[in-house]
Amino acid sequence: MLIDEIKKANIQAMKDRDQSKRSAYSVLITKYNNLAIELKAKGQEISDKDLLGLIQKTLKELDDERAGYKQVGNQTKVLDIARQIAAIASYLPKQLTEDEIKTIIDKLEDKSIPSVMKHFKANYAGQVDMSLVSKIARG
Repeated sequence: MLIDEIKKANIQAMKDRDQSKRSAYSVLITKYNNLAIELKAKGQEISDKDLLGLIQKTLKELDDERAGYKQVGNQTKVLDIARQIAAIASYLPKQLTEDEIKTIIDKLEDKSIPSVMKHFKANYAGQVDMSLVSKIARG
């Protein structure tokens, strides 16, 4: 599973004394464990698909945090967060381009926003930014 690769990378970051990567991986592992407990209580198993969703959510949070530090001019933190983003983003599959998204939407029978969003969430989780899909579907 993907989480095993992230745990190995976390151990390697510890050995390399790379605090940025270690911090990013540790946060991700903690979120994964919390979600696993939450799903287990509902009688469900956690999957790589769930982990990809966590990675995307964490990347958005880090990007927002980086923007905040950029506004106040803390360049050291901006660079640190950029390294964290790079470390985590490497675990996402190749992202679909705008043209690829448009092509997929064009092939769908039902082009209503809820239908398009449901299709992408079910079939392309982790491969696409859902806000981009929404923007393209509305455009």
